[in-house]
Amino acid sequence: MNILLVEDERPLALTVLKILRQAGFTVTWADDGEKGYEAGKNSPWDLVILDVLLPKKSGWDILTGLRSAKVNTPILMLTAMDEVGDKVKGLDMGADDYLPKPFETPELIARINALLRRDKAHKGQIIQIADLVIDRKSHLVTRGGKEISLTRREYDLLEALAINEGRVLSRETIQERVWSDDEAFSNTVEVFVSTLRKKIDAPFDKKLIQTVVGFGYTVRAGA
Repeated sequence: MNILLVEDERPLALTVLKILRQAGFTVTWADDGEKGYEAGKNSPWDLVILDVLLPKKSGWDILTGLRSAKVNTPILMLTAMDEVGDKVKGLDMGADDYLPKPFETPELIARINALLRRDKAHKGQIIQIADLVIDRKSHLVTRGGKEISLTRREYDLLEALAINEGRVLSRETIQERVWSDDEAFSNTVEVFVSTLRKKIDAPFDKKLIQTVVGFGYTVRAGA
């Protein structure tokens, strides 16, 4: 597995490099934001570990740039900032997980392995979350073995939520990145989430589509 580490604090970077290489990963280190961004968009990484406070180009800018360039590599934000608002901002902008400094080695390895497992599962043709199954090739959706008919927008919304299982997608993210439509009415996403819930969740006891008040929507198997 090839990992890109973007971190300007040399002692921390050397420590992380040692930890990850001992764990069997191949790691490349970029010590400023510009190097990290160029490396991130030009090489096929399995994971990017990205600091927020970087010289030349911030982690926020790198994250936004990579996602705008359709780079879907899992990104773990590694930062000294531990405020809830910063965590939500990073996840909403397209990060996959957020680990504040200082951290323990077992937690870092566990977060990395979890992201790699999830990415591998979601890159396949079939996505399964609880008893919901999405065939990305045929666009066939079933739950509990029963086929569910969806419109194109409903399917695109469901697939985006499923691919980002556990991660919150804001209304703006859905409009701009999922539907490529930034001129829709303000309640368009809410309307489609409502119709999707009627088809995906209403007939079942376990509800998969969750609202995170003030931030957006997510799919969680354990809900």
